[in-house]
Amino acid sequence: MIDSSIFENKKAAYITLGCKLNFAETSTIGKKLAEQGVRKVMPGEQADICIINTCSVTELADKKCRQAIRRISNQHPGAFVVVTGCYAQLKPQDVANIKGVDLVLGADQKMDVLKHLEEAQLNKSNHFTVVTPIKDARKFSPSCSSDDRTRHFLKVQDGCDYYCTYCTIPFARGRSRNGSIDDLVKMAEAAGREGGKEIVLTGVNIGDFGKTTGENFFDLVKALDQVRTIDRFRISSIEPNLLTDEILEFVSRSERFAPHFHIPLQSGSDEVLKLMHRKYDTALFASKIHKIKELMPDAFIGVDVIVGVRGETDEYFAEAKEFISGLDISRLHVFAYSERTGTQALKIDPVVTPGTKQERSKQLLEISNEKLLNFYRSQQKKTKQVLFEHTRRGGKMHGFTENYVKVELNYDETLINRLIPVTLGDFNADRSALKGTFGS
Repeated sequence: MIDSSIFENKKAAYITLGCKLNFAETSTIGKKLAEQGVRKVMPGEQADICIINTCSVTELADKKCRQAIRRISNQHPGAFVVVTGCYAQLKPQDVANIKGVDLVLGADQKMDVLKHLEEAQLNKSNHFTVVTPIKDARKFSPSCSSDDRTRHFLKVQDGCDYYCTYCTIPFARGRSRNGSIDDLVKMAEAAGREGGKEIVLTGVNIGDFGKTTGENFFDLVKALDQVRTIDRFRISSIEPNLLTDEILEFVSRSERFAPHFHIPLQSGSDEVLKLMHRKYDTALFASKIHKIKELMPDAFIGVDVIVGVRGETDEYFAEAKEFISGLDISRLHVFAYSERTGTQALKIDPVVTPGTKQERSKQLLEISNEKLLNFYRSQQKKTKQVLFEHTRRGGKMHGFTENYVKVELNYDETLINRLIPVTLGDFNADRSALKGTFGS
């Protein structure tokens, strides 16, 4: 039982770095503190507690985490600073040594932040670390972000059993584990009652859902499709070998699951995929793209690619570029390989120079830009359901269609958090969205 008096009249600041999974978790931590009377700090106010949820997917991510920790410590002098997340799990001592950090929590302790804050207050102590070895991390803590009134992020799964050679996520998040379908359905229903219209299913390897409960991802999708309080679901990043035809066929018939897919390819070279220890080849990946477009011609398909991994020769990159160019996809998310301590990739040669990584990234981003423009052109003059968001920029508001086309309208407060049929027109000024009009 938490002593609420400890948190009376306290204010908290929250910083989240990295993936949507982190955002869902930070939101849940915020709810736990709010239930004890801690309110979110307003601009210009001094926080009593600072929660920083970190990422460690690349060396650049680590650097951004360090900068964020120092920045928030300086902005809120005297606040009790808690750092958790992947960077905290992987490098707890490095984090603890940063000036201003009071408490470091590992992956298994993240959702127990109230307990550890209470202990610190009662014992008048700080500068301590609570990090369970990741091999012993077994908890699944359900989370659902509610910081945006239109879109929620529902954590359905955590951890990964794949151990790709370039990746530290299994060391930061632990083994694959998940919540039960019944509990997740209840969370989705609650999000709808709170006013949410759209839910994005998030996790580390969501297609692997079911390891903990003996269920599977397809059953989760079918159960969520019955949730009447939510208008739209999106499936976030899912491994191509786990995106089954039965899932695709179901989504193509569903009134709630959006024709929008985010699929990690990582390389378009079969040899590089082998070096990465990925669980598919380019033929399987291409077959998934073909199946999606066969069932859902207007589907948006985003694809992750890593350039410059160890072993990626000029020949392999050329193969990858040619393969990617031929895919009927909508957008690439391009990442430059970053060396991570403890990964098997460090044993692979040759090493790709930073300049070569930069050039390869540039080439793939050019392909991505052209594919996105072509996809948007293919959607012009079509009428789609757009969920408008509350953010206002330069007198404009934006929303997304079911197939993830960004739409721009003149700001109208009455449209916020509503699904509206909109006809898609020309590009806006910076070509980041299509202008919308009502009616055909």
